[in-house]
Amino acid sequence: MRTFLSKGAFAFCLSAIVATASAQEELVGALAYSVIKKLDNGVEVRNGGFGSAMTGHPLKPNHFYVLTDRGPNVDFDGPEGKGKKFPVPGYSPRIAEVERLGNGELRIVRTLTLHAPGGEPITGLPNPEGMGATGETPYDYAGRVLRFDPYGLDPEGIAALKDGGFWVSDEYGPHIVHYSSAGYELERLNPFGTGAGGRKLPKVFANRRPNRGMEGLAITPDEQRLVGVMQSTLFNPSKKAVKNKALTRILTLDIATGETHQYLYRQEADNLSNSEIAAISKDEFLMVERDGGFAGEKAKYKRLYKIDLRGATDVSGDFDSQTGMQINGKALEELSWDELAAAGVQPVRKTLVVDLLAQMNYPHDKLEGLWIMGANKVAVINDDDFAVAEQNGNVAQKIIPATGRVDANTLYVIDLENPLSSD
Repeated sequence: MRTFLSKGAFAFCLSAIVATASAQEELVGALAYSVIKKLDNGVEVRNGGFGSAMTGHPLKPNHFYVLTDRGPNVDFDGPEGKGKKFPVPGYSPRIAEVERLGNGELRIVRTLTLHAPGGEPITGLPNPEGMGATGETPYDYAGRVLRFDPYGLDPEGIAALKDGGFWVSDEYGPHIVHYSSAGYELERLNPFGTGAGGRKLPKVFANRRPNRGMEGLAITPDEQRLVGVMQSTLFNPSKKAVKNKALTRILTLDIATGETHQYLYRQEADNLSNSEIAAISKDEFLMVERDGGFAGEKAKYKRLYKIDLRGATDVSGDFDSQTGMQINGKALEELSWDELAAAGVQPVRKTLVVDLLAQMNYPHDKLEGLWIMGANKVAVINDDDFAVAEQNGNVAQKIIPATGRVDANTLYVIDLENPLSSD
């Protein structure tokens, strides 16, 4: 394995690895990172964090975008209940444009901080009640309670537009936010109607499981529809009532009219995560389905599936219903797949494209970014959590068990045996 380190003064860490279908890997480039903050226990909070989402640049073939989430955080049970500890509470979520050079090396071209409509940078702190609250209390590194942010986002999905703007989905509301090419909020849709622009998402999406909201977002090639996927099963109508923990929802949104449709996606096991979705055509998409384990430990699922919305049942139901479509008085999440089939409800069709654990023993826990580079080639990237993890309520360094190294955003390019498009 050959290693080439960039000497450029970039403040981000982004390793590049090329993997072929025979699982041969070569480290071909890395961008330097900076340390945002060094904690009193010696842990480095690193200015990486890209990998919550990825998408190709719509006009530049060798460029792609990556997205951070809300910033460095770990689970914490403090004086005002369970929540998150934010060692850098003022962190603003951002987008980076990256160029993949001819030798495979990666270069960050620019970064774009996300701003509220008034112009101030947003934070990744949770929303207040009625605006997307998750029930989590935000704390700083010392355990002091922080404020809530009505414009705060935990970004997880990104769609890039030809005019330079973006749509971003998140795990809080869930929100779907339209940003200008300069990173300023133009419109915000959520199930509560509290966003800019006045349009809403179906009310049932307010039942999202905390921290498992709209994890992936794609835009169709004609830029007419957004397609968002929920990470896991909705708590619909409540956590206790849910019986089908492998049922997740896909939402389509007509950008011009605001018309929405919903479809079901069947996960391979309970409580898995749909981490990303990317458009192949107006009806076909590539989906990331994963668990939260590392290779060599408990990981079993790090897979890419091709899905097709054609033939799937539209389960939209009443737009303003808290439970959405019902069958025999029950929400869809209360029903087994057999019961749904008996009622004529069909999920989207799915076909396995790549099993990354079987093919390359994928070492990271969070497979979250996906870039379709061509009919026979895709790239994936991981969320490195800013190189931090939770350990006994404290902020610890995030180490990959298989390598013993600190986790970093790592790009894998995969040559597929069969083309994605069936057209």
